[in-house]
Amino acid sequence: MSKTIKGPDSKPRCEWCGAAPEFFDYHDTEWGFPVSDDYRLFEKLCLESFQSGLSWRTILAKRENFRKAFHNFDFDKIARFTKRDINRLLKDEGIVRHRGKIEAAINNAKRAQELVKLEGSLAAYIWRYEPGKQKLAKPQTVSTSAESLALSKDLKKLGWKFLGPTTVYAFMQAMGLINDHVEGCVIRTKVARARKTFKRPS
Repeated sequence: MSKTIKGPDSKPRCEWCGAAPEFFDYHDTEWGFPVSDDYRLFEKLCLESFQSGLSWRTILAKRENFRKAFHNFDFDKIARFTKRDINRLLKDEGIVRHRGKIEAAINNAKRAQELVKLEGSLAAYIWRYEPGKQKLAKPQTVSTSAESLALSKDLKKLGWKFLGPTTVYAFMQAMGLINDHVEGCVIRTKVARARKTFKRPS
């Protein structure tokens, strides 16, 4: 099992927080808490896609720039992006200027619109892949799961891009579909309480 480290308040946190000072706030207030907002879910799918091959620290540092460049990840707006927008984004030093990932975000925005029409919301679709307790591995001991493999495969069938099973698993960790805070981490209990009272979208 992964170890814990002392946070700024001397209470134990997941060990990965020690990689960068800015990780503590992200870990304590966002990572693992359940999310049902379609735009936040879409944002995280996009950011995890942009992270591929890079570090989360790089993406987190650029997150506000990404939000500005991509209209707060309103997929209805992103779906209308044109070649002019792609060229604008390729010149934006505040984000990751990778043509394939930029084009994937635009493509995925269109696919998100299709899912909303089909399922009622992106959240309703995503949360169907929440694993049961009996299927959970020990926290932070795996990088994929049967559910992340299934979700990645199904998204690919629906035309989504740059969302492999490892990327999708990181998304599931961050958006609270699983509580992957290690045992002993002070935030694990808070996330468990949040998940207990969370109303699953349907």
